[in-house]
Amino acid sequence: MNFINELRWRGMIQDIMPGTEEQLAKEMTTAYLGIDPTADSLHIGHLVGVMILIHFQRCGHKPIFLIGGATGMIGDPSGKSAERNLLDEPTLRHNQEAIKRQLGKIIDFDSTSANAAEMVNNYDWMSQWNFLEFCRSIGKMITVNYMMAKDSVKKRLAGEGEGMSFTEFTYQLIQGYDFLHLYKEKNCKLQMGGSDQWGNITTGTEMIRRSLAGEAFALTCPLIKKADGTKFGKTESGNIWLSAEYTSPYKFYQFWLNVSDEDAEKYIKIFTLLDEQTIVELIAAHSQAPHQRLLQKRLAEEVTVMIHSREDYETAVAASGILFGGNAVELLAKVDEKTLLQVFEGVPQFEISAPELADGIPFSTLVTERAAIFASKSELRRLVQGGGVSLCGDKVADAEMVVDSSRFISGKFLLVQKGKKNNYLIVCR
Repeated sequence: MNFINELRWRGMIQDIMPGTEEQLAKEMTTAYLGIDPTADSLHIGHLVGVMILIHFQRCGHKPIFLIGGATGMIGDPSGKSAERNLLDEPTLRHNQEAIKRQLGKIIDFDSTSANAAEMVNNYDWMSQWNFLEFCRSIGKMITVNYMMAKDSVKKRLAGEGEGMSFTEFTYQLIQGYDFLHLYKEKNCKLQMGGSDQWGNITTGTEMIRRSLAGEAFALTCPLIKKADGTKFGKTESGNIWLSAEYTSPYKFYQFWLNVSDEDAEKYIKIFTLLDEQTIVELIAAHSQAPHQRLLQKRLAEEVTVMIHSREDYETAVAASGILFGGNAVELLAKVDEKTLLQVFEGVPQFEISAPELADGIPFSTLVTERAAIFASKSELRRLVQGGGVSLCGDKVADAEMVVDSSRFISGKFLLVQKGKKNNYLIVCR
């Protein structure tokens, strides 16, 4: 596989330094991509860079993930209008270990092959410098004029936000030195990142050229946005995290399942490892029957299985079918309580105490007096006669049937469906 060709057809190249493609064709090349450990989980915004390094390794090259323990203490001004909160070392170390566990699920760190991935932390070498030594040895490599010409600096100084602190101004020097360090220590000749990182990356290539007369390269990918121009990966509730602790596999699956047709066509190239022919065929099939959402379903499957597991994907699919499938009892029994409550987020919910169910309660009383699902018993009876009421997926034939705890799924949940689209959850506490 040719790495550049692979990224090109997937729409994953924004800028590429001349000579990069020739370098990759010449020999197995080491490249790195940096991640600031500002949280103990990556989110899907990081996934673009991760996918690039996965492709890089699959094409026979060696990837390095650089965890920015040092740069994370400063905060990258690129694309930011305000300075970020700075994290202490124990927090950064904790975040690093958590991120390493996440990445270990989807990229090969452990094999004995020459291109096994590595993870490094720039705090390990930056912490060895004192301020005066860094100024004398590194600061003199790059002029202030050069640094001021970077877009990330010019925008902040032009009035976007609250200006720029000296701390942030030094960020590109530190990132540039990271490249220089990895070039010397690991023969790393390529740095990759988002298009907002171009200025920081080229500072590193310039340091390598000036101090070692070496040749290094740069490649960036586009910043991913949704078709409507809004930021990719952001929802009303915040980031979509890779950690199941912060974003459940069900919500993760639902995010991909609900993207627009236009976005699905773009995302399936970027966020899956499906080959070009398979994707071309999927897009063609989807265009013939867009209502079947073939692209979204395959996209959601591929990404959920990759980040979580096949089991988590199947559970998410089962959970998605609860509101619309006819086998609600079977599906509900497969889903844990946390996921189930997320499925019913936004669905009207009512509570009933266990003692109230000890001797059973007429269904008509339960859904009109204890839970205001029906305005009256006469409305209920009318809908029951028309076959418009279901209890856990089964049609209700008798409005006066007795409901006790045995009717509740897992002894806790009762799903009432009124018509085809109105769902209600009764929870036994």
